[in-house]
Amino acid sequence: MEGRDRSEHILALKVMRLTRPTLCSPVIVTSDSKDLPGNLLNSDLRHDITSVPGVETLSAGQFLLLPQSFGNIYLGETFSSYICVHNDSNEIAKHVSVKADLQTTSHRIPLSGHQIESVTAELHPQDTVDDVIHHEVKEVGTHILVCEVSYTAPTQTQLSFRKFFKFQVLKPLDVKTKFYNAESDEVYLEAQVQNITTGPICLEKVCLESSHLFHVTALNTTLDEESVFGHVNVLQPQASHQFLYCLAPQASLTSDLRLLSGATNIGKLDIVWRSNLGERGRLQTSQLQRMAPDYGDIRLSIQELPNIIYLEEAFTFTCRIINTCERSMDLLLTLEPAQSSGLVWSGVSARQMGKLEPGASVYLPLCMVPLAAGLQNISGIRLTDVFLKRTYDYDDLAQVFVTQAFT
Repeated sequence: MEGRDRSEHILALKVMRLTRPTLCSPVIVTSDSKDLPGNLLNSDLRHDITSVPGVETLSAGQFLLLPQSFGNIYLGETFSSYICVHNDSNEIAKHVSVKADLQTTSHRIPLSGHQIESVTAELHPQDTVDDVIHHEVKEVGTHILVCEVSYTAPTQTQLSFRKFFKFQVLKPLDVKTKFYNAESDEVYLEAQVQNITTGPICLEKVCLESSHLFHVTALNTTLDEESVFGHVNVLQPQASHQFLYCLAPQASLTSDLRLLSGATNIGKLDIVWRSNLGERGRLQTSQLQRMAPDYGDIRLSIQELPNIIYLEEAFTFTCRIINTCERSMDLLLTLEPAQSSGLVWSGVSARQMGKLEPGASVYLPLCMVPLAAGLQNISGIRLTDVFLKRTYDYDDLAQVFVTQAFT
């Protein structure tokens, strides 16, 4: 990119983007020996200096090709540019100042030339003023590089001119997230990262920076602490990888469900990748928000449950009842037999639980007897609010596998 009005100015401005070269690949055109060209095309491909000997038909090159165009710039990459002001006249320019700003849709970012010491006292004929700018791109859309050159002409006249260079910043990755709220109050996050650039990239790091409300555990490694995607996590264009994280709430949240239900801020994903020939890029998502879980007025969850249950042998499990509403509740517990279930209750039904204050909880041991083998559902718990005459049904709380006892 070059700009200068020869009728007015004695200085010329050149701006060039600094980027890495690419591999020069041969144009692969082959034919069968029975075809009209015979082995002419194959022989020409073998003698092509850009092809790799022995694998000429593969799209692999052995020479580096300097950039032939401005190329694509992706969000999270570093934009580097070389700015050169050249005095190609026979006169001396004084007090030469070169300023560079980057104009986005929402900001104007100063890049260089705004310090007093950046002013060149004299620029003699055929001399240059050079500068290299670097900026990590943090917005998508249209960007305009604004370069302004000001100097004092030999006639002591203050002159200046501006040049504008427009380019587009594209989105490199498409990130989709899904949340799963577990009964144990843990939150599971599934993140799908898709490469939407035109070339392959290598994911160096994909981690979840959780908020202060949760403790995060990554579930993307094997038992040997190696990544499930291997040593080199390469994403081809339009390909995607799934990442899984488990977020456990802090102890201060588990003691109060009202605080836990309001903890919707999960954190943000930090992704670092490298593209062709090691160009580095980094992308951070905005704060991820989950849907607040709706616990209703009463939450009932199973805290302890035996791993092995034998046929016709009673087993005991423990439930936790939490008052999640803003008023006191007087509860009545009823145990009803579930249809088509191989489990029957053993204990007293229609018993008073007493008053339960807002946010308070009580642990309730219950007993059942399995009468049929196989996978059975725990169902039939009914809690009735004596004051409002409202009944809360809890079915399919958990499943247990009943087996025949060996003697």
